[in-house]
Amino acid sequence: MRASVAICTHNRASDVREALLSLAPQRFGDSFEVIVVDNGSTDQTAQTVQEFGRTASFPVHYVYEGRLGLSVARNRAIREAKGEFILFLDDDAVASPDWIGGIVSVFDKDPKIGCVGGRIEPAWEGEAPDWLPEENRSLYTILDYSAEVREMRDSAMPYGANVAFRRSIFDSMAMFREDLGRVGSNLLSSEESELIERIRGKYSVYYTPHASVLHKIPRSRMNRKWLLRRIYWQGVSRAVSSRSKARVLAESLLKVPAFVLLSIPVLYDKRRVFRNVRRIVYNNGLISGVLRTYQ
Repeated sequence: MRASVAICTHNRASDVREALLSLAPQRFGDSFEVIVVDNGSTDQTAQTVQEFGRTASFPVHYVYEGRLGLSVARNRAIREAKGEFILFLDDDAVASPDWIGGIVSVFDKDPKIGCVGGRIEPAWEGEAPDWLPEENRSLYTILDYSAEVREMRDSAMPYGANVAFRRSIFDSMAMFREDLGRVGSNLLSSEESELIERIRGKYSVYYTPHASVLHKIPRSRMNRKWLLRRIYWQGVSRAVSSRSKARVLAESLLKVPAFVLLSIPVLYDKRRVFRNVRRIVYNNGLISGVLRTYQ
């Protein structure tokens, strides 16, 4: 088996169906399987997957994982996978017809490539928000790293909506940290970046624009309140995953008065005020993330 496509989901039966349908026209000549990990859903997810599997031209495996957590579900998918490569597709994403083939072709270039990510295009529900700062687009899981296949160096990272791993790396390496990643309604993250940083110690990480997915962004996320909440949890995530929590806490506490003072002269400029509010919210997330590790 060349590839295992893994979709982890929680109460998104309709989205899962669209994700599965996007796999039917894949232009991939080798064998692949699909694994749907149902992470405690109470909707029609099981029926949706089973109905699709009855008519699919490739194996579709439905796996129920009752312990909540995105990292828990992803690790279950890794354990269930039989493919040489494990390709993760978010349940609210739709794969392009060359997605599987585009990912696998990069892995085939070099056995030292341990991780491959692809382009992620936004599918906004309505018009894209004109107030969204360019530096915050990545928080909506948008990625357009390069116009050609290239190695992702330094802090550059693929995103979980479209990321793949060589399965054999997990023979000697721990999987996703289960104290990171979303659980229920919280937006805890950094499980992908933490794993990929470890992978970089032994393998290279690549990006391809030739294996793209569309990632749905619902109207409920297209507002400043959601963005600030996402930024707060980004701060929490960084603190939880940090190896030097005391330093993170000290630096964050020192920044609080500076952020407040910097906001006073620009009260007339809404964009600059919002930029400072984003910094304050992220800083608060850092402090909260450190404190929660001691609870």
